[in-house]
Amino acid sequence: MEQNAPKSQEPEKGIAYCGLACCLCSHSEACPGCQAGGCENHSWCENYRCCREQGLNGCWECDYFPCHCGMLSKARARAFVRFAREQGVDELIRCLRRNMENHILYHYEGQLTGDYDQTESEEEILAMIRWGRSQSPDGGRGDQT
Repeated sequence: MEQNAPKSQEPEKGIAYCGLACCLCSHSEACPGCQAGGCENHSWCENYRCCREQGLNGCWECDYFPCHCGMLSKARARAFVRFAREQGVDELIRCLRRNMENHILYHYEGQLTGDYDQTESEEEILAMIRWGRSQSPDGGRGDQT
């Protein structure tokens, strides 16, 4: 059964401190995003507190990454932070939006999980971010050009 993509993408919401994509979140349209203090969970969120205390834009700027603090106990968040650290937040957003256009869903309709949650392998998630479903730069053809 094919899942439906969220109705809108909101790039101004950006990426949460923990690496999750507020810009693609379908949980609450009224939420301005984590960085704007809008997440209903920020009062107990370790990543929110830690980044704010250290003056960081996100866990990708932290000297202690990789760690398993808060949301970073989940492979999806660790992979997103690692990608942002290595390639930049703008590139992460660009790849996630491109993938959504190609039916790789951040959230399944009515859920807080999606295609990136179907594995616990950071490497597989990173490959999905970079190259979509093919998980290789050559689309699975074997030619790495």
